[in-house]
Amino acid sequence: MRRLRTQVVIVGAGPSGLLLSHLLSRRGVDSVVLERRTREYVEQRVRAGLLEQGNVDLLRAAGLADRLDREGLVHEGFELRFDGHQYRLPFTELTGWTTCMYGQQEVVKDLIKAREAAGGQLYFAVDDVAPSDVETDAPRVSCTWRGEPVEIIGDFLAGCDGFHGVCRHSVPPATFTVYEHAYPFAWLGILAAVAPSPPRS
Repeated sequence: MRRLRTQVVIVGAGPSGLLLSHLLSRRGVDSVVLERRTREYVEQRVRAGLLEQGNVDLLRAAGLADRLDREGLVHEGFELRFDGHQYRLPFTELTGWTTCMYGQQEVVKDLIKAREAAGGQLYFAVDDVAPSDVETDAPRVSCTWRGEPVEIIGDFLAGCDGFHGVCRHSVPPATFTVYEHAYPFAWLGILAAVAPSPPRS
């Protein structure tokens, strides 16, 4: 089995995993990013498309917002229509912040390009990632890369593979705490509430 050593093993090449790798690199910290999907898949997967001001500011500070600033669509408010009336919520006027429409897949493309330009280690189509020793000072991940078994040992393991990813299930239950807050509204609920009721027969 081939063995690799790095400072941080990152599982998941979505925006969080790729951005973490980029920010670590800017501080001189080595990392390896593992992704179970192919590069083509993660670059074309359409997900969220709205970036809040804090995210845009972070991408700019990290030197990753050139294309975002050229192609992103800035929004300074939105409108609600109810009972034949239109209501504008000018959140930039109220808060000083904007939002920007820029697809998640575009953020991912920019991040991959930046990591490759910096010599980052990105491994795609690795679908058998198995974390172990996560409670020690040398967590490790075993996987298969291009038909070869590989073990990657790091000082830290960053699980950026989402709610259903393998890293979440590798955390010992006794040390795992979930914090959750259920908001009393959602966009679907708002839309349902303002939709006209069907006529009664």
